[in-house]
Amino acid sequence: MSGLRALPFLLLFSLQLAAASEPHWVASWGASAQARWDDSFILPVGVPASVEQQSVRDVVRLSVGGKRLRIVLSNRYGATPLQVGEMRVALAGDGAALMGRSRAVTFGGSANASAAPGAVLVSDPVDLPAGALARLAITTYYPAPTPVSTFHWGGQQTPYLANGNATAAADLPAAARFAGRAFLNAVLVEAPAATRSVVVLGDSITDGNGSSPDQDRRWTDVLAQRLAPSGVGVVNAGISGARLLGERMGANALARFDQDVLARPGVASVIVMMGINDIGWPGSPFAPGDAAVSAEQVIEAYRQLIARARSHKLRIVGATLLPFEGALAGTPYEGHYSPAKEAVRQRVNRWIVGSGQFDAVFDADAVLRDPARPSRMRADYDSGDHLHPGDAGYRALAKALDLGQLMGKKRVRH
Repeated sequence: MSGLRALPFLLLFSLQLAAASEPHWVASWGASAQARWDDSFILPVGVPASVEQQSVRDVVRLSVGGKRLRIVLSNRYGATPLQVGEMRVALAGDGAALMGRSRAVTFGGSANASAAPGAVLVSDPVDLPAGALARLAITTYYPAPTPVSTFHWGGQQTPYLANGNATAAADLPAAARFAGRAFLNAVLVEAPAATRSVVVLGDSITDGNGSSPDQDRRWTDVLAQRLAPSGVGVVNAGISGARLLGERMGANALARFDQDVLARPGVASVIVMMGINDIGWPGSPFAPGDAAVSAEQVIEAYRQLIARARSHKLRIVGATLLPFEGALAGTPYEGHYSPAKEAVRQRVNRWIVGSGQFDAVFDADAVLRDPARPSRMRADYDSGDHLHPGDAGYRALAKALDLGQLMGKKRVRH
């Protein structure tokens, strides 16, 4: 009888082991959603105001791969339903060209779909095996008048805009180009059970401003290359101009933490690398009427993010703020830096390094600062605007990050 009583427990244990070894969905790529701003802001939007009977082809590079994938569109800031006429995905070739046969993407078994205002649209699984760091071309046809109210500014990757339904076109030589993403929000892959991802929550430094466009040279791209052999993905949740507390180029970090971090499946860790715009924007052309932000306000925002991450059992890593003396000097955006703002940055960095509040610290400031003048970025790492690194600076950042501290274990391979 005792053996018989043990059977249910053994059966349950076997089922639990089987579930733990099954593939699961993991975020492999992302572009954080932003609301379109009006013409009163100093920066142009840079994406079409609307699309109608047109196709958008996006090229993305995965971090981790899998045998199947799902594509996510966002209508978070739309006032009307987002209508999709057709979508296809393929491995990407050069420019807008496809490499191999494209696969149909369906939603509930249908080629066309609709996302309600404020909602996301998640595709059915697509049988398209793609390895780590594979490049995908995702082409979406929008048949009805569609305001581009939800988008992503910049991102250092060129999308292509073609007339008509060009979802199956092998190339788009006559397509227009623009800077940014329209509606495309994430790519998920079905990966082995041990696969996990890291989300980097940041601003234009995470989004890659100053890196070479269409070359995958953002610091998160290099980090993805380092982590790929260990089955760890990287999701870039950088938004140019993003702030911990303020709005305009995207929601503040506390408001977007749910959609950009917690909603991503398979995430184990989050890196927070933002706060420099909270310090630099007030009194500059970006936010001329905003009051100065104190170190204490920035620190309190970090505390809130830490609490949010811990409540969801996510490891959270704090990155120090990069040196920015002379930032944007001689441009229409001058006013980003001042000695008083530098003093705030220094106080914030001391807290990040010394408070012990984050699970780990990435001292990005120490990697990129000029030893002879610590308030300024090293010249060989500077893109030229004294705010954003160039390719060499981004590579140095990614190479300096301790992967064991990032994942909370030392068995991650370098």
